[in-house]
Amino acid sequence: MKYCKVLVGLMALVIGWMATPVLAQSEASPAEALAETLQGYRTYQARFIQILVDENGGQVQETRGKLKAKRPGLFYWETSQPLAQFIVSDGERVSVYDPDLAQVTIHTLDDRASSTPALLLSGEVENLADNYEVTTRRLGEETREFTLVPRNSDSLFVSLRLSFYQGELQEMRMKDSLAQLSILSFDQIRLNEELMDSAFTLEYPDDVDVIQDGA
Repeated sequence: MKYCKVLVGLMALVIGWMATPVLAQSEASPAEALAETLQGYRTYQARFIQILVDENGGQVQETRGKLKAKRPGLFYWETSQPLAQFIVSDGERVSVYDPDLAQVTIHTLDDRASSTPALLLSGEVENLADNYEVTTRRLGEETREFTLVPRNSDSLFVSLRLSFYQGELQEMRMKDSLAQLSILSFDQIRLNEELMDSAFTLEYPDDVDVIQDGA
């Protein structure tokens, strides 16, 4: 369950970025520089490897899959190893299909915002600096990192680091309050390719259990 929350949190973070209007202005702060880096992301597709590391540095789990994102708020996340799982957002709701459980759970994004700190990034980008201390550094000419530290001490994650190579998001590292680290690495990245809205449809058998908010 804890791993699933981390996964959905990172997924919701990308939803927030893809749905958020971005400031088009000269770089004046790390927060604005991050916004400018993402302003051209109309669509984003990639394969990923996600590794969860415990407080002692031991690997807890490795997950592989692929994702698609499209402005505003459309998202598709599929894991194939070690267990299949599908997460789809239409910008208002998040649906999670677990084939092994024969179950689909449906949540509103508003409800997720109250329990997943990553969803705080789905607000207006100019408020980013109000909620997070954002710093940046360059690693050579082509790589740039941004680190976000929540200003609210009650946040469930301690820090989030984003790594870009030639303007492409390559890696996300999120450390939670239990000193667990989730590392999400992307490859086969495709930016701004045409994606139909129908690509963000969750398909599942008619006989699975569907659980909705409030049910």
